[in-house]
Amino acid sequence: MFAMIGHWELILLVLALLLLFGGRKIPELARGLGSGVREFQQGLKGKKEITGGDENDAEDKDR
Repeated sequence: MFAMIGHWELILLVLALLLLFGGRKIPELARGLGSGVREFQQGLKGKKEITGGDENDAEDKDR
C-alpha cells in the first residue's frame, strides 16, 4: 500500500496534518499512539502467557 505513495503525496499529507493539528499537537498524538501500541502488545503477551498456562494445566490433569 505504501509503495504506491509518491514523494509529493507524502509531502501533501504532512502539510495537511500540520494544518489540521498544528506543530505542537503532532508529537502528543504520536506519543499517544505509541503508548497505545505498547499496551496492546503487552496485552497480547499476557494473553499468550495465560493461554499457555491453561494448556499446560490441562496436560497435567490428564496425567
